Amino acid sequence: MSSEGFDGRTFSTTLPTAPGVYRMLDAGQRVLYVGKAKNLRKRVGTYFARPQLEARIQLMVQSIASVVFTITRTESEALVLENELIKSLKPRFNILLRDDKSYPFIHFSAAEFPRLAFHRGARGKGRYFGPFPSTVAVREAIDRLQKLFRLRSCEDTVFRHRTRPCLQHQIQRCSAPCVGLISPEQYAEDLRRAEWFLSGRSHELIDELIRNMEAASQALAFEQAAELRDAIARLRSVQARQMVSGQEQDSDVVAASVVDRRAAVFVMFFREGLNLGSRTWQFPVPEGSAPAGVLEAFLDQHYAGLPPPRNILLSHALDLPEEMASVLSERAGRRIELLVPKRGARVELRRLAMRNAQNALLDAAHSEAAQQQRWLKMLALLELPEDSQRIECFDISHTQGELTVASCVALGPTGPIRSAYRRFNIKDVTAGDDYAAIAQAVRRRVQRMQTGEFDMPAALLIDGGSGQVGAARRALEELEVALLPVLGISKGPDRKAGFEQIILANGRVLRPDDQDPGLHQLQVIRDEAHRFAITAHRKKREKAREQSLLEEIEGVGKLRRQILLKQFGGMQGLLAAGVAELAAVRGIDRTLAERIYAHLHP
Repeated sequence: MSSEGFDGRTFSTTLPTAPGVYRMLDAGQRVLYVGKAKNLRKRVGTYFARPQLEARIQLMVQSIASVVFTITRTESEALVLENELIKSLKPRFNILLRDDKSYPFIHFSAAEFPRLAFHRGARGKGRYFGPFPSTVAVREAIDRLQKLFRLRSCEDTVFRHRTRPCLQHQIQRCSAPCVGLISPEQYAEDLRRAEWFLSGRSHELIDELIRNMEAASQALAFEQAAELRDAIARLRSVQARQMVSGQEQDSDVVAASVVDRRAAVFVMFFREGLNLGSRTWQFPVPEGSAPAGVLEAFLDQHYAGLPPPRNILLSHALDLPEEMASVLSERAGRRIELLVPKRGARVELRRLAMRNAQNALLDAAHSEAAQQQRWLKMLALLELPEDSQRIECFDISHTQGELTVASCVALGPTGPIRSAYRRFNIKDVTAGDDYAAIAQAVRRRVQRMQTGEFDMPAALLIDGGSGQVGAARRALEELEVALLPVLGISKGPDRKAGFEQIILANGRVLRPDDQDPGLHQLQVIRDEAHRFAITAHRKKREKAREQSLLEEIEGVGKLRRQILLKQFGGMQGLLAAGVAELAAVRGIDRTLAERIYAHLHP
């Protein structure tokens, strides 16, 4: 029985047998849990018809006062609706991964000379290999493929307008198909070998290269034979690092660990006989969560938009493994097996994954404890209350007063709060007036707080001296929030790290010891604000530079600038273009093309 007055067992018998989404509510009509079902009556009934194995679910069932549901046409529609509701409502008892990024793939484009590229997002034409656990894994694989097979990686717009080989060819990472140094047939052969390598057929590829090397040697083509010998050696080296022993041709090994109210999931990816690497997720979970429940939520969300492998090896048995396997199989259009290894080499993979998940939580706990200590030391240094939950730091970046950008970053007891980061393009201030720029940034930020977009922090930290701090305080006085403490951090007369001066809210100036942990924490947030500001400024400056270069050319207006940059894929491609390529652009005649070229190449 659940909350007093609600008979869940009787209610579930009245539900339709159609697919849909259900929401469980407490007495205050707050959403406790959102779930999907292939059969609403059967799925909701399981919560009330049997003892709950997991403490989290038991606690939830005891709090249910009502259940509302939405019927959908298919289970796939229910899955989409469930994910949307979980992300928007953030129910207390749902486990949410908080990671909306899709996985990266390696992509070979559909062209005469296909491009080797990193890809994330919706798929188009061409061939895709993956998924890879991270962008680092993809870029490492692309780097190996370029060294082994010398495939091009440049954008199509740059490729079409090259007149001479680029640096990639000079360092032997591209065969320069852009200028005809390799035939389409030979490039296609290199592409085939790369695809064999990514498909786990490197043994066959090495055998083929050995035969070619022996044939070249017998034909006295010793230089070609030496090149093939070196290629075989490189392949064997990579093969030794990547090939998987046993039967893990198309598998994921998934392990979960839970400590207190935090979970870690560690996954090893095996595709086509290759070990593509691993990835760890960490996220908060409701009280009483067990590893099996975490695994179930992870599998449901992780494979929502990602094709699952044929075998998924789990660290813990699920409560309803057949139901989850059925859901994943239906999404994939083929049979998916969920296994908990009991013997053989797979047991070692399972143990390895479990150790990694446990160590991830252990490392995070140590890191979090150290962060908490630095946070408390910083609060003591700044004379702020120990229960403070957030401070925000502001910085300004510009080039001789031009294109001024301000940054605001936030820090809490557990580290950076990136969701609260913001940048401000500073307008209508005198060039180089940092005081006015800081005042404008603080004013705009606090106005957003007053509208409820953000909570008020414990203090504002300004990267600067008394002038910048005074400007920020005046901005707060105008907004009638003068009680919000404003602090300052400056590098002192010598502008050296470790010799900072701290301006407290009461105006007193401190010069803490360079070994003070509180100062180290202040340096971290100050440097983060500086990084965030200067990154935005550089992007803004680069965009302005590209535009100004073209704006100075007589006869090139806004429309022609847009066409040129689009046609050549940006400024880099435009600078690489010759007069003939420029003249081939719609709306650019030979005379104007020569003028553009002369301006870009003084």
